[in-house]
Amino acid sequence: MEPKKILTVIPMTQTQKNRLKQILPNAECLYTTISEVTREQVQQAQIILGNVPADMIQASENLDWLHLNSAGYEPYVQKGVLHPHTLLTNSTGAYDKAVAEHMFAMLLSLQKKLHLYRDNQKQHLWGDEGSVTSITDATILVLGAGNIGKYFAGLAHSLGAYVIGIKRTPGECPSCMDELHTIQKLTHFLPKADAVVSFLPSSDETRGLFNKELFELMKPGSFFLNGGRGDLVSAKALCDALESGHLSGAALDVTEPEPLPGNHRLWDIPNVFITPHVSGGYHLPETLRNVVNICLENVRRYAEGETLYNIIERFYV
Repeated sequence: MEPKKILTVIPMTQTQKNRLKQILPNAECLYTTISEVTREQVQQAQIILGNVPADMIQASENLDWLHLNSAGYEPYVQKGVLHPHTLLTNSTGAYDKAVAEHMFAMLLSLQKKLHLYRDNQKQHLWGDEGSVTSITDATILVLGAGNIGKYFAGLAHSLGAYVIGIKRTPGECPSCMDELHTIQKLTHFLPKADAVVSFLPSSDETRGLFNKELFELMKPGSFFLNGGRGDLVSAKALCDALESGHLSGAALDVTEPEPLPGNHRLWDIPNVFITPHVSGGYHLPETLRNVVNICLENVRRYAEGETLYNIIERFYV
C-alpha cells in the first residue's frame, strides 16, 4: 500500500500509536487535538481518525476515509462536507455501557425523586417528597434497539421491568426485551409505558417526533427520558406536559439547542433532570479504550482491503 498521511485527533497512548504504526508502517502519522487541529492539516490528510470540525473538510479530494470517534455522524453527512469518494465510519459499539448506565441512573433517580431531595439539600430543607415508584414490574418503552438501547433494556429487564423495544426496521426480539416492534407501533404503546426512554438518532423521521400529540398519548404520571438527540423533542410540548402534571418527570442528556440557553424554560421545572450531553464522551475510561480499539481494527481492515466496521451510507451522494 502506498504511504498515507494520517491525521489523528483521538487521544492515544504510546502503545496504541505503536500499534497504528505497525499496521501502516509507511504512513506519515500526525497526532493533534480537536482544539489545535488546523484546516491545512485536515485538507492534506488522506485518512482522518476522529471528529475534526466538519467545516474544515470542505469535500477534500485528498480524504479517502474519515473514521469518527463518536457514534453520531450528522454533521458529516451534510452536503459539501465529504467528497463522494470519501468513506465514512463511526464508533458505534464504544458507548453502550456509558450512555445506558447514565440514562438508567437518571431513570432510577426520577423514580425515587432523588433530584428533588438534592434540590432540598442545597436549600437546607428537611422534607418528605411523597410516594415513589419502582423499576420492578414497570413497563419501559425503549426507543432505539441498537447497542445502547439493548444495553439499557438489559439493565431494566434484569431488575424485573417489562421492556418493549421500538426500532425503525423489523427484527428478531433480543433476550433483553419482552417485545420488539417497529416505530409504526409507537402510538399504540405510549399509553402503556411507565417510562419512555429514547436513544434514537437524528433523522428526517425522528426530528420533532415527540410533539404535543405524542406527549398527550403518554401514560399519565409517566417519565420521558432522552439520551439520543435533542431534536427528537418539541421543548415547548415537553414543558407543557410537565407543568400540567401529565408527566411526572423528564431526564435529558440531550437538548435542542445545545448548550441549552440559561433562560430556557426547562431549567426551572423542578421535575426535569438535565445533564449537558455527558453520558458519552470519555468520562468512563473504558469508552476511550473501546473507541481506539474499534479505530485500530478498522485501520487494520483498511490496510488489508477488508470491509470496514460501521460504514455510514450517505444517501445524498
